[in-house]
Amino acid sequence: MQAFLPFTRPSIDEATIEDVGAVLRSGWLTTGPRCQALETALSARFGGRPVRLASSATATLELGLRLAGVGPGDEVITTALTWVATGNVILQVGARPVLVDVDPATRNFDLDQVEAAITPRTKALLPVDLAGLPVDRQRLYEIAQRHGLRVIEDAAQSMGANWAGEEIGLKGDLVSFSFHANKNMTTAEGGCLVMNNEDEARRFERLRLQGVVRFPDGSADVEELGGKCNLTDVAAAIGLGQLKQLDGFNQRRIALAQRYFELFPRDLGFALPLADFQQSNWHMFQPLLPVGVARADFIARMREQGIGIGVHYPAMHLFTLYRKMGHFEGQFPHAEDVGRRTVTLPLFPAMADSDVDRVCAALRLALS
Repeated sequence: MQAFLPFTRPSIDEATIEDVGAVLRSGWLTTGPRCQALETALSARFGGRPVRLASSATATLELGLRLAGVGPGDEVITTALTWVATGNVILQVGARPVLVDVDPATRNFDLDQVEAAITPRTKALLPVDLAGLPVDRQRLYEIAQRHGLRVIEDAAQSMGANWAGEEIGLKGDLVSFSFHANKNMTTAEGGCLVMNNEDEARRFERLRLQGVVRFPDGSADVEELGGKCNLTDVAAAIGLGQLKQLDGFNQRRIALAQRYFELFPRDLGFALPLADFQQSNWHMFQPLLPVGVARADFIARMREQGIGIGVHYPAMHLFTLYRKMGHFEGQFPHAEDVGRRTVTLPLFPAMADSDVDRVCAALRLALS
């Protein structure tokens, strides 16, 4: 029997494992020189912009909202089709998430609906690059500038992706990336925020460690409420190894996605994702199931063939928490359709071409 093929798996090389061992032997495990080295390397990748790490991308989004001055009474426009963390961070700072439907082709939020949703209370836009396919950055920032809005980019899935040839993170306002274990590069858990200036970076540093400011004489002060979401040097050592390989990882993902398009059994009735091989980093490969196919049955049949399937994501407004805020079924039909039918097929750099062949063959058996 063939080995089980998960929908994702991180690629950690021996040099990275050795470096993690060196950190463990050093006795300095929490935030220290490896974190500083990773922040410096990420800043260099993003044209010298200040970059700071945190223990999750969720934390960087929340701190990004705080840096942007978002708080009680404000509204932030985001997509109904995303992991719930995107909406939850808006609630965490006391603001109201205003959800809009998605464009069925890109599955990113519909910019026409974004502009229509702006009110005098709107303080920021929070776009999500679903599966590593970037939101139209030119139009996004035209809207933001026209209405005087901040932008906090949920680029959790788009590390190494680009818009019109310019890598995500090189430009823009506040840009959040995830380094969770299933992302294109990982620190096991973690994320970073790309910022505009050193004042924002210094405030981010305070907010991620209880708001504390330390002085050379050993004294300290706290002027505003912070939390605790710093990254460890153990995690940063993984990230340093991963960053060196990121471009190669992404090229392999693109090649695997292209093979899916070449071999995919189109007669089965799946709806394929947008075939963007110039800008997307192909974080995930997500066809939509044929109408009427029960997803639970499909997942079970694929698992019987040794193939793991993910679901990313149910439409956020249908969760009980968001229904309590007045959201309802039928409100965002495109997000709901994608959320009901989406499946994440295996796609990660260590896959062989033959693994794609195997998945495509299994699809036919699963629907027979």
